[in-house]
Amino acid sequence: MLVSWLKTLERIYDAITKPDKAFRLWLTTAPTDKFPLGILQKSLKVVTEPPDGLGQNIKNTYSRLSEDVFDGCTQHQFRPMVYVLSFFHAVIQERKKFGKIGWNVTYDFTASDYEISYQLISMYLNKAKANDEEELPWDTLRYLIGEAMYGGRVTDDCDRRVMTSYLLEYMGNFIFDSNQKFFFAKTDFEYVIPGDDIQTSEQTMEFIESIPLVTPPGVFGLHSNAEITYYSNAAKELWVNILQMATSDGGGAGGVNREDIILEIAEGIQTKTLPEMYDEYNIRKSFDIPTPTQIVLLQELERFNKLISKMGASISDLKKALNGEIGMSADLDSLGSSFFNGFLPPMWVKLAPPTEKSLVNWIAHFERRNKQYRDWIDVEEPKVIWLSGLHIPESYLTALIQTTCR
Repeated sequence: MLVSWLKTLERIYDAITKPDKAFRLWLTTAPTDKFPLGILQKSLKVVTEPPDGLGQNIKNTYSRLSEDVFDGCTQHQFRPMVYVLSFFHAVIQERKKFGKIGWNVTYDFTASDYEISYQLISMYLNKAKANDEEELPWDTLRYLIGEAMYGGRVTDDCDRRVMTSYLLEYMGNFIFDSNQKFFFAKTDFEYVIPGDDIQTSEQTMEFIESIPLVTPPGVFGLHSNAEITYYSNAAKELWVNILQMATSDGGGAGGVNREDIILEIAEGIQTKTLPEMYDEYNIRKSFDIPTPTQIVLLQELERFNKLISKMGASISDLKKALNGEIGMSADLDSLGSSFFNGFLPPMWVKLAPPTEKSLVNWIAHFERRNKQYRDWIDVEEPKVIWLSGLHIPESYLTALIQTTCR
């Protein structure tokens, strides 16, 4: 759905006064904070989440298959190859939970990629039988599945190499070798292809149920340390969601009121952290002919001033809103919630360098940035620059190259 059209949809929805009793409006959407609250509040919401774990992912894939799919290809190789394809589909989806260790770029591998792939397998198996071919065209299948179907979404060369490696490990005559049970890795569990005695969908689902709920990284060809980042991020996400679900009610007897905590934090940042805005005009005049690094300083101060201005104005408005002097907007409510939960406010994130720091750590980072700018202006350009304290470190490196070339 086009996000820009959602407001128009809300107006059309509100204009419907006497709908037919049989009228139903079905909407599907990815998570977005721009979805109109009016529609959400009046809707019956159904949320689906991707299954977690290799076995559950394969089970979810097989649940979409009917017996008609297997009846369309009578070759005995078809069922094992569909299982291998399902295993491959689950693996490349599960790799996404490992972040950059899994894929350099996040890709949306869908059920349509899987459906077209098993249709290709069925077509080539039937074609091989019709032409009395003893060898299956493995190179063609690997190319079509890995380069055309799934690979059509892959934009990174290293990710494409990973996908090609998986298919080389998964697809070949070796999957029909009765003496070679494993077609990938053995990590405390035998990941094998269903045998010839498993011929129905019910038997296959029972076989899939035996796969452990927790899948170690070795199954994906990753180091065991890969799951450290995954578990850390999962724990952080769980904690953040718990904090965001906290109500705005005050504490019980002897507790501290939420608004008092927000006011205390806002007052502390406003009085102890926020510096005066830099006088860009006079600083610029103090430079006879600005050097490349001094131009970088002026650009940095311009961005820093915008951040200081936004922080000061938003904190002042928040204090007024909490005191009942002005209305509480969505942005101010988000600012107060961020203060209470210890997160960096979204309205500040837009004007600050990219970061994943908490509010406390970010404030310390903010103060160190301010000290470096102040020392640069009042004393001299630092002999050793703190690159992480710059909004755009690359610009300073470019300025050094320009100075050296001159």
